[in-house]
Amino acid sequence: MENSESVGNHDKSSSWLLIGLIIVVIIVLSLWFYMSDKVPPPKATVKEIVQQPVLKEVITKPEVIVIDTQDLEEITEPAIELVETNPLPTLDNSDEWLREKLPSLTWRKELLKLVIDDDMIRRLVVFTDNFSQGILAYNYSPLVSPNIAFSALETQMFDENNQQQWEWDVQLEKRFSLYIELLRSIESDSLVKWYLEVKPLVDQAYVELGYPDDDFTYTLQSAITRILDAEMPKAPLKVIRPSVMYKYQDAEIEALDDVDKLLLRIGKENVLIIKSILLEFSEKLDEKTSP
Repeated sequence: MENSESVGNHDKSSSWLLIGLIIVVIIVLSLWFYMSDKVPPPKATVKEIVQQPVLKEVITKPEVIVIDTQDLEEITEPAIELVETNPLPTLDNSDEWLREKLPSLTWRKELLKLVIDDDMIRRLVVFTDNFSQGILAYNYSPLVSPNIAFSALETQMFDENNQQQWEWDVQLEKRFSLYIELLRSIESDSLVKWYLEVKPLVDQAYVELGYPDDDFTYTLQSAITRILDAEMPKAPLKVIRPSVMYKYQDAEIEALDDVDKLLLRIGKENVLIIKSILLEFSEKLDEKTSP
């Protein structure tokens, strides 16, 4: 049985080989006729075609081309590195996406409770834009307010205007400790990477604010520079209380912008820490965004 199948296959293979040779010969003769513009020869029988020497030319082994491997390496195209990217959400739907991203920025995840997670990108843009101009937009603060209000220590001293003086309570600067710890727990590299990732959404929010041709990064750097350039008084601060609100006794200090007076309330030691963190962030952001 095995021999019968073997012979049958051999006969079929021989038939297909013969038909293939006939087709090749016909194509070669046709091309020769077309190129030489000559009258085609009389039709030949199958037996004559098989005996024609032209078959030797058709089945001649092709010329082997040797390619230098060095040349091959030179013309080889570089491999394309595929980078997986996650599409950004729309600005209106970005809060949920950001809530998932924020825990990756800090190892003090319990301190994320200080972040207001509602309309976060717009809050950041509006607050930073106002901050760069010396204005505190409390309604758009990206962080919750301290749960301890400002107060001062009452004294029995009065100034030349017969205003009772109050001493600065240094202990109140501790109410900003958690905010400082949150900043310290965030790596500047991660923060820069995160900022550049959400930059398209930040730009969209900045356009909404009325700056279609401006780059928000410059505004951010301006806000950071304002903190870096802030000077902290060496002498203890004194305040007065002509009404419910406290005021600085020194008229020049009272005339400062709200941002500068906020830095005074945060306290010298805290501001020094903030400056060191923002300086590192600013330098790395400048490296990534400079042409």
